[in-house]
Amino acid sequence: MQAQTGICAEPNLHASYLMFDITAGQEDEVRQALAHFPELCREFENSYPDAAFSGLVAIGAMVWDRLYRHRPESLLPFPSCSSEHYQAAVTPFDLFVQFRADRFDVLHLAGQRLMARLGGRVRLREECRGFRFMDYRDLTGFVDGTENPQGEHRGEVALIAEGPFAGGSYLHVQRFVHNMTHWQRLALKEQEDTIGRTKQDNIEYASADKPLSSHIKRVNLKHADGRSKEILRQSMPWGTLEEQGLYFISCCHTPAHFNDMLASMYCGDGNGHFDHLLRYTRPVTGAAFFAPSETFLQQGGELG
Repeated sequence: MQAQTGICAEPNLHASYLMFDITAGQEDEVRQALAHFPELCREFENSYPDAAFSGLVAIGAMVWDRLYRHRPESLLPFPSCSSEHYQAAVTPFDLFVQFRADRFDVLHLAGQRLMARLGGRVRLREECRGFRFMDYRDLTGFVDGTENPQGEHRGEVALIAEGPFAGGSYLHVQRFVHNMTHWQRLALKEQEDTIGRTKQDNIEYASADKPLSSHIKRVNLKHADGRSKEILRQSMPWGTLEEQGLYFISCCHTPAHFNDMLASMYCGDGNGHFDHLLRYTRPVTGAAFFAPSETFLQQGGELG
């Protein structure tokens, strides 16, 4: 099964993120339009080789059964997770589209073409533009995605390896809004302790030196046998001068890794140690999707 190119794509300069809801009664037409999505992406990849274009479409957990007969066994709605002071946003969407490229004009053109194909069958709920900030840093000033798998390991982490949904990936998407004024008031050491890594040199703290409430401590989790619970992040900064943050995207062959990370961030370790980065950023969206293989899309969801 051929995976969609956008799942394991290498970083780009620009991104376009689109969230849609499907108009009731238009499911058959949308399914037919999605069958041509890989063709659309291939056209832009070939027509603009300098842009390093890639795309992916993912179907929401709540709408999947309206489009396809066969369902990925672990596809569930975005988990509800909260603590005394913080709560993860849960905002279901039907479709998530990610276009990425090194030319924003190409992204805009791809979005126009997609909207023309979907026509009045969907409602655009959210449109957001991502961009590379400095040397792959989040707007907090820290390098983002340092722990990401590299090379062929990206596919091993992000993609289902075998079975009827091979080449597919479970996606979790959150748009975070940073409180930059609050964050920038912190001393450098306070910022570094909140993340668990140095800011300028991007050096991770030694394990014994990481505060139990640091972001890295809360999200770098391991199985009982010592293997890391990895995800492939396809996140980028987004925003205007008034509102800005991180567009977080997790791709994985299982939703369990993200779910465990989310619980660790919000609920902590049972001893009151939650992720203190949540003091300075808040999620305003949270949705779960599955990005099937190109083959699955082209076959209209029929297996075999």
